[in-house]
Amino acid sequence: MEVLKLATAGSVDDGKSTLIGRLLYDTQSLTDDKLEAIRKTSEQRGYDYLDFSLATDGLVAEREQGITIDVAHIYFSTPSRSYIIADTPGHVEYTRNMVTGASNAKAAIVLIDARKGVVEQTYRHFFINALLRVKDVVVAVNKMDLVDFDQQAFENIKSTFQELVNKHGFEGQRITFIPISALRGDNVVERSTEMPWYQGPSILDLLEDIPVVQNDDAAQFRFPVQTVIRPKTDGYHDFRGYAGKVYGSAIAVGDAISVLPWGTTSKVKAIHYYDSQYNEAAVGSSVTLELEDDINIARGDMLVKLGEAPAQEKRLKATVCWMDRNPLRSGSKYLVQHNTSKILAKIGSVDTVLATDFSENSSADGLNLNQIGEVSLQLAKPVFADSYAQNKHNGSFILIDPQTHTTAGVGFVQ
Repeated sequence: MEVLKLATAGSVDDGKSTLIGRLLYDTQSLTDDKLEAIRKTSEQRGYDYLDFSLATDGLVAEREQGITIDVAHIYFSTPSRSYIIADTPGHVEYTRNMVTGASNAKAAIVLIDARKGVVEQTYRHFFINALLRVKDVVVAVNKMDLVDFDQQAFENIKSTFQELVNKHGFEGQRITFIPISALRGDNVVERSTEMPWYQGPSILDLLEDIPVVQNDDAAQFRFPVQTVIRPKTDGYHDFRGYAGKVYGSAIAVGDAISVLPWGTTSKVKAIHYYDSQYNEAAVGSSVTLELEDDINIARGDMLVKLGEAPAQEKRLKATVCWMDRNPLRSGSKYLVQHNTSKILAKIGSVDTVLATDFSENSSADGLNLNQIGEVSLQLAKPVFADSYAQNKHNGSFILIDPQTHTTAGVGFVQ
């Protein structure tokens, strides 16, 4: 079954947990004991409705504060596909958590309180989604029941947010505005009868139509080699295969390829997946490629289609989200994990600290925890990288502290 990964973001009390709980309830993804626990707790609190925010099991500290401070993953299914929701926090001090949660998302839901409209944290949520080039963004204007399902309140928020998209969105990004009441269920799974002026889909209807594999026509085939397979069993003494995951675009039997960094060439002889063979491997497929020629290939090398090699760079300009409590400073050394390769790098300069609320950027000599900035890096050896806009996987990397081995930052090649 197909799996769609999506991220959610919203300010405090915008109803994010309630929306997730409503999705779980209306898709019958809650177990009987969980549903009974929600009923009992709701009654104990004197509610005359089910508090669906109780459906998501957060950390004790989060419950006590009434906010989300970590990334929680929630799972539910429909007859046509499965979903993984990365429930991310919205506060500026948890920017790294937002980036982590949205990094693998194919779609995002940004909640806005119909009474409050677009607020500072809304800008931050859109900034992260634009930075990570999340193509499908659902702007869910929640609590429409508290503004008497007023169309003008919805249109005002839509207009303000659209101005943000026009200035800072990227080409091809799809923004859908949906007026909802997560508590009542209006336009969450079922279409609402309270808002006849809205003729669009419910949230679930829209999610059901978003492609799980979103091919980018401009992206090129990239295949970082994870391991070389040479079984020593009968009938396979001469077999040599290269295992990895397909990124960018599909690969087919007969395609001419080049091996980086060596520049040797060959053609795809066979594509293996477990004990089956296929003529083509789609984007996102984890497969083993067999080539026509026996050439020297090792983990860390990359297969690309002939004539489609990315630029070879020893200096990178990148946007970096800093995740370490120890600040990033010019001259510091880190390991760059790019695909299956680790390369020693030195921070050349920190040029700009970006304002995640789209206010004025500032100059700085470093990055502190949760800050995002433009950074120059000098690498010990060349790397074959695309820009993040061209190829999200081959244009991203993580920075590892060589002393503590912690993930210190995540970077996106400009």
